[in-house]
Order: sequence, then C-alpha cells, then structure tokens
Amino acid sequence: MKTNHLPFPEITIHYKDKNIEKRPCITKSTEAIDILRPYYKECMQHHEEFWVLYLNTRNQVLGVSCVAKGGIDKMLIDNRIVLQIALKTNATGIIVSHNHPTGNNHPSTQDDTITGKLKDACHLLDIRLYDHLIVTEDSYYSYTDEGVL
Repeated sequence: MKTNHLPFPEITIHYKDKNIEKRPCITKSTEAIDILRPYYKECMQHHEEFWVLYLNTRNQVLGVSCVAKGGIDKMLIDNRIVLQIALKTNATGIIVSHNHPTGNNHPSTQDDTITGKLKDACHLLDIRLYDHLIVTEDSYYSYTDEGVL
C-alpha cells in the first residue's frame, strides 16, 4: 500500500545520544553556570535570552537550548516550547536560565511569575524544575540556592 498520498503529515521524533556516558552531571548551581555562561557571550550586555539545560534521571546534561530571545529588559517565555523539548529528549529535569543585561542579578516580579508557572507546568508532566538562574556578567542568582524554588 502506498503511503505518500496520506492526507496528514507523519509526526516523527528522534533523539539519540551516543556519548551519554561522557556528559557532565549537574549537582549544584555553579556547575550549571559553568555550562551556561558561554551561551550568553554574545548577548550578555545587549538583550535577554532564555536558555534551558535538559537533564536525564542521573542529572546528566542531555543538551542545551535557547527557547526565547527578547529585548533589553523583557521577553516572552512559552512554557510549551520549554516542555516540548523536554518531552522530545526524554528529559526528567530542567534548569532554566536567563540573563539580565543591566547587571542586576535580582529576580523581577515577572521572573518570579515565570518560575511559578513553569514549576506548575513541569509538575503536571513529572519533570523536575531544578533551578532558575539569572545570569549577569559578574554574578548570578539561583532560585534554588536562595530557597525560593
């Protein structure tokens, strides 16, 4: 039977990592920052970006993805995109991060709202939100280290 005349496209998902044993394991915020900071090199003082570390059950890094880019002081985060990638990679945990071009590492009310909504969305899918990191040129803020998450 020919399938090239089907009325709907076939949806396929593929993720395969041949080097999983060599992936770093994240146990604290400083390890996550060491991995994430280079991704902010081009935007640190210019505009905000939102990057996510996707982790497996052993907290090994499956990959990193930029899920949003914004302006100088705000951006739109779509939790569906964050979690779509988590589901595609079979991630069981995530660490989200974004930069503050102003150099102020304290979370805004919007940052707190985003974190709360994402935590609730993760909970529904049994994906653990380990941390939300706010990255600046010289420092960072960790929701987990501060006992907020």
